[in-house]
Formats: sequence, C-alpha cells, structure tokens
Amino acid sequence: MRLAVRLARHHDTEADLQAAMASRTTIDLAVGIVMGQNRCTQEKTFEILRAASSHRNVKLRELVADLVAQVGKGPASTHFEA
Repeated sequence: MRLAVRLARHHDTEADLQAAMASRTTIDLAVGIVMGQNRCTQEKTFEILRAASSHRNVKLRELVADLVAQVGKGPASTHFEA
C-alpha cells in the first residue's frame, strides 16, 4: 500500500512539473513578444503582463497563452512534448 501511494505521488509530481514547464515556455514567449513590441526590459514586460492579467481577472498563464496563440497562429509547443 505504501508503495502505491509513493508511486501515485511521483506520478502527480511529474505531471505538475510538466505543466509548470509548459506554462513557463508560454510565459517566456509572451515576454519576448511584448519586449519586442514595446522595446522594454524583461522586468517591465512582466509587470505589464501581470497588470493585464489582474485587470482582466484571468490567470497569467491563460493571458499569455492567448497572446502567443494570436501572434503565433496557434498554441505554443515545447521541446519535451512528443
């Protein structure tokens, strides 16, 4: 029984890490897009994205996913997705 619980925890942790890496990739792409459009620093760009997320009352990962999908004509993919 203990082994089954430990295996389930590891599986959950793996899924959480993959989701975090996918979100991070999308956030980084969105930061690059906004930096290029507004010619501002990474820190300022992240402030802009956080403010937009708060103003629209949506999660940051949802906001940046929409931005990347609009600019890139589809959702972002990561190298570890296969």
